[in-house]
Amino acid sequence: MQKHEWYSDTDPKALEVFLGRQRAMTATEKIEAVFQQNELLRSLSEARERQLHPDATDREIFLRVVAHRLDREVMLRMYGWYPDDAT
Repeated sequence: MQKHEWYSDTDPKALEVFLGRQRAMTATEKIEAVFQQNELLRSLSEARERQLHPDATDREIFLRVVAHRLDREVMLRMYGWYPDDAT
């Protein structure tokens, strides 16, 4: 097996278990896993925005989370809003 940088710090036995589990998943299970990971990332982003902006409304939090994925021009065109402190 060719060594790749993304798993260079992973124990080879653990990697084999991981790859075996990935191979055993159906296409539906793989897609579901992607959706679950996306939801996890969205909720982590939301939690971080709530931590940074405790007085923000739910709408503002939603917009701040979306602003992580869309550029300024699209945010302004779609939502008419862009955070002043966006990074």
